[in-house]
Amino acid sequence: MKNIKLTQYSHGAGCGCKISPKLLDTILQSNREHIPYSQLLVGNDTKDDAAAFDLGNGTSVLSTTDFFMPIVDDPFTFGRIAATNAISDIYAMGGKPLMAIAIFGWPIDKLDAAIGREVIEGGRAVCEAAGIPLAGGHSIDSPEPIFGLAVTGLAENKNLKRNDTATENCEIFLTKPLGIGILTTAQKQGKIADGDIDIAVEAMCTLNKIGQEISLLEGVTAITDVTGFGLLGHLSEICEGSGISARVEFDKVPTLKNVDKYLAMGCVPGGTRRNFASYGKKIAPMTQKQEDILCDAQTSGGLLCVVRKESVAEFLAITKKEGLDLESIGQTLKQTEFLVEVV
Repeated sequence: MKNIKLTQYSHGAGCGCKISPKLLDTILQSNREHIPYSQLLVGNDTKDDAAAFDLGNGTSVLSTTDFFMPIVDDPFTFGRIAATNAISDIYAMGGKPLMAIAIFGWPIDKLDAAIGREVIEGGRAVCEAAGIPLAGGHSIDSPEPIFGLAVTGLAENKNLKRNDTATENCEIFLTKPLGIGILTTAQKQGKIADGDIDIAVEAMCTLNKIGQEISLLEGVTAITDVTGFGLLGHLSEICEGSGISARVEFDKVPTLKNVDKYLAMGCVPGGTRRNFASYGKKIAPMTQKQEDILCDAQTSGGLLCVVRKESVAEFLAITKKEGLDLESIGQTLKQTEFLVEVV
């Protein structure tokens, strides 16, 4: 199994294989009459991280699913990354994960079942780290390897965080550095230096548990996790849903080590261009480097948090306690011509 390179069996990698925002809008359009469900607090209207269904007792059950094709060659690590990414949606809503079931597709005529078992084991290890059971799942024979989870969680309604409730005059924070798509593309192109991919793997395998703690702060007005649409795509969703705009201070945006080096070597994922083509008109003009980093598809990325200025100190105290050294990467503004400007 050590010589297996899972990435050679898939045409896409991680969240970079997500359908572009523009095409997804087309696919999700419906001519059917909208049926309101009073208990559905969060559905698909704002493309939030998970659905929230009000149980009528002050809490909501959260439901989400996420899966993709291999972003790394090692099967156990692939399983860990995919599971971490899926559970993140619950944390991004301020929820506590309860259990998960697996989504598994395997090319049984190409890859040994024992390799697939390692993928599942990686997912099970992450579920254990999150304190939840991997309670079942569904599998199919598919042309490419696929793995992910459907996750159920619980949140108190008063602490439920959405991506359409941000307000003006707030600070913006990001809990993980950008550049995962760039480094994994460098790996795919055979240009990655020893040790550099390990930095990306560590980031992708870090659970966003901090979401449960910061969601308790009333001054945190919105949270989402940054995945396949890149920082600007997910920030645009926050701004569009909330009726505001945002300014991003590019020099303050954290990036993984050696990202600039690999950009100079041409390691730009195809998903970056698809992302910009989908929402670029909503973004004020910026440099090519800014586009390459801020539109870079993240797999199991960090939480993007909008925090009222008077709550920043308390927010940073919580994140520092959890080992995160954060600074504001921008501010929310009154709505302007563009959803986001980069300075």
